[in-house]
Amino acid sequence: MFVPCYVDTLYPEVGVSTYRLLKSLALDVEYPERQTCCGQPMGNAGFERMAEPLAQKFDELFAPYDYVVAPSASCAAYVRCFHPNLMKGRSCDAAGKTVDIVEFLHDVLKVTSLKAKFPYKVSVHNSCHGVRELGLSSPSERNVPKFNKIIDLLRLVEGIEVVEPERPDECCGFGGMFAVEEQAVSRRMGIDKVKRHIATGAQYVTGPDSSCLMHMQGIAEKERLPISFIHVVQILAAGL
Repeated sequence: MFVPCYVDTLYPEVGVSTYRLLKSLALDVEYPERQTCCGQPMGNAGFERMAEPLAQKFDELFAPYDYVVAPSASCAAYVRCFHPNLMKGRSCDAAGKTVDIVEFLHDVLKVTSLKAKFPYKVSVHNSCHGVRELGLSSPSERNVPKFNKIIDLLRLVEGIEVVEPERPDECCGFGGMFAVEEQAVSRRMGIDKVKRHIATGAQYVTGPDSSCLMHMQGIAEKERLPISFIHVVQILAAGL
């Protein structure tokens, strides 16, 4: 397991749910305690040199494993798509083994049944990294058959009703440093996105990235909008 910084610091329950879910599937799961940030904040801010030693440490720590599973589409995407370039020709074995938890369950384990129960109406948030770098769902700008791996897994949960908002893969406005440097635009995008989720009649918004959910949750609380947020792995592990 690779647990990103903001999950470890702000949403440890997401990491715990990931561990419980993987163990329930009879897997040999380890959480290396020496793990650190993957370097995405530095890389996204333009400081790639600061990310290089983190990429090297990540590879040294995780290369021996069969898979590196993270409850974060954005961090998994950063490792897989950008670490090879940061390593500058050196061995980068861990990057190709790194997957988001949704990918791992859907594509590697090919899970067809779960013991989870979640009797609520849930709107799915398709994060940008998940859609366009990991292929968790079909991007609306491409003429391809529609698919959504997040929804495929959620439909295995007893009692759940799954919906999607209008413009389902439009950005929520977080974008890491974008939310800091372009606060007004980020906030406006977030308000629009949350209101589209609310329009579905959902009680919860779920997705594969705690960062996107955190951004929308902050907006919903500040604007006093009536909807809650939960990481997809918490739903898939509900009741374990």
